[in-house]
Order: sequence, then C-alpha cells, then structure tokens
Amino acid sequence: MYVNTTGIVLRETAYRDSSKILTVLTGSQGKLTVSARGALRKNSKLAAVTQLLVFSEMTLFENRDRWTLTEGRTVEQFRGLQADIEKLALGSYFAELIEALADEDSFSPQLLSLCLNALFALSEGLKEARYVKPAFELRLLAVSGFAPLVSHCAICGSTELERAVLDYSAGTLWCISCNPQLGALVQGGVGDGAVLRGPAYNGAALGAGAIQAARYIISCEQKKLFSFSLSDAALDELSFATEGYLLEQLDRRFRTLEFYKDLIGIRN
Repeated sequence: MYVNTTGIVLRETAYRDSSKILTVLTGSQGKLTVSARGALRKNSKLAAVTQLLVFSEMTLFENRDRWTLTEGRTVEQFRGLQADIEKLALGSYFAELIEALADEDSFSPQLLSLCLNALFALSEGLKEARYVKPAFELRLLAVSGFAPLVSHCAICGSTELERAVLDYSAGTLWCISCNPQLGALVQGGVGDGAVLRGPAYNGAALGAGAIQAARYIISCEQKKLFSFSLSDAALDELSFATEGYLLEQLDRRFRTLEFYKDLIGIRN
C-alpha cells in the first residue's frame, strides 16, 4: 500500500552502507519508523528529504507493518537552523522530545503543527530561543496530557497568585501564603530559578508574571503560542520551572538538552 503524506524527520540513523532508518512524524500516520534505501548514496534523490529536521512531502510504501520511503520533495528545510549551531541543537532537542512523547501510528495534528511552528520561529528569528524553549516544552506537555494545573492554588483555590510554587510531582501550584513552610524552603529569590528542596517538596517558585505566561501557553491558540512577553526575571522563572517539571514528569534525561545547555554555557 502506498501512502502520500507530509512528514518531518525526527531522527536519522545510518543503516548498512547506503541506507537510513528514519523516525518521521507524519501528517496522516503519526510517528513512523521508515526505511530509506540508498539515501546515503551519492546523488540519491532521497538525500535531501532524509535529513534531520527537514519537512517534506513523502510517498511511503507499507508492507507487513514496515514502511519504506520511495519518493520525496522538500517543503521546508529550516535553513536558519543549519546556519546556527545553538538553534540546531535546540531544534534537535525539540525533535527528541516529540519522539519520546509521540505514539507510533497514532496521528496527532497538534504535535506536527507545534513542531513546525517552533522550528520556523527559531529558523526565522521570529522569537528569541529563550522564549521558544519554555513555550514549546509546556505546550508539548499540555498536548500530550501532562499539563500542570496552574489556574489556581491547589490548597486554597485562589486564582490571584502573586507568588506560588509549582510542585513538579503533583503538577499543581501552591501559594506561599497557604503554607509558610514553602517560603522557608525556597533557596534563592523569585527570578533566580528558586528551587524547593525538602522531604515533602520538589518544585520551583513562580511569580505572577510567570504564572500568567504559563496559563497563556497552555490555553492559547496554536498560532499565537509565541505572542507573549515577560521581564527577564519572569522568563528565567518560567524557563527553569518548565524544564524541571518536564524532566520530572517524563522521568528521563535528554542528551540533546544537555548538549544545548553546554553550548549556552560555553557562549556565556
């Protein structure tokens, strides 16, 4: 059976002497493992469409639950990523995240749209990477069923929160006024990536700006995902808390994230 679809390459692995095994997020079939025979050969017609983070129109052949790429035409190569190692590293992290969260043969149009929008924003410089990263992480978690409950305090129910803690394990907010012990456990000030470390707590402190941004990211229209602004301090809070919550919920590390953070550290 032949299927015409669109897809973006999330992973590429050399196979034998001249072929590749791809992980592709497609527009109609979800995440697929696809064989690309001869893709590594000189002048192969499949060379361009089998590159990491390239979005293409594809013709796939399915036989006994195995997929083979037979034809392809690139639609978007995100050249801005190829010219900037930090952007490429962050885009690769996005791809690894989606690969981890997408289910085989389960189509999720929101996942593909989110991936393309984030990579386009990075590639074209529509939004700084420090905005794109936490917005992508939090929206991806929400689309995948891991959204934290940030609408109100889990203890008192208040929606007007000036300062609260995002509990990484429970995925809820606890306002400082409801539990004075939280304030005593916070190490560092709000805006400095304040961390809770104690026998009963594992989370990060957020001020009002970061809380409002988190609410916006989870509920806004997809096309307006990156249309928000924050102070540097609030953005630091949001980025720190979002990454920490993601790693806690998924209970794994990501090599591409570690590489990206190494690059940022070297630059700074």
